[in-house]
Amino acid sequence: MASYNRVIIMGNLTRDPEHKQLASGQAVCRLGLASNRQFKNRQTGAMVQEVCFVDIDVWGPQADSCSQYLQKGRAVLVEGRLKLDTWVDNDGQRRSKHSVVADRVTFMPTAAAQEGFESQSEPMVDQQPSAQVFQGQKETAEKKAAPAGEVDFNDQKPFEDDLPF
Repeated sequence: MASYNRVIIMGNLTRDPEHKQLASGQAVCRLGLASNRQFKNRQTGAMVQEVCFVDIDVWGPQADSCSQYLQKGRAVLVEGRLKLDTWVDNDGQRRSKHSVVADRVTFMPTAAAQEGFESQSEPMVDQQPSAQVFQGQKETAEKKAAPAGEVDFNDQKPFEDDLPF
């Protein structure tokens, strides 16, 4: 029988990232994530908020990035797999806990960054040429417009950097 183990979860960090460097040189970062769900209770009609707390383990270079750029309260989207940890506590009781091993952590924009982005971007609106446009300019603009059903792409030179790959 085939198996599929994939988790996608988005929420806010409940604490600052805990970063460790293992003896092997591998970096690991543990994140605490809270994901909220809000729904209406059918019996009472009251709004109920349910919170799911999940531990996330991030490995390798991505762990270094998480440690450097994330802090408590920051929103993240995590893609990864579910893992069951088991251990014996100090009282001899067998304990277990699910956690997520992250394949990818996406840093979501902060509210301040989102407001700055929204104020800079203007919605695209099709506008008719104003009456002040000269006839020659109007004809040139009409010639440049793509025929109906086709898209006119203006290619730009690709981004160039100094990276060796």
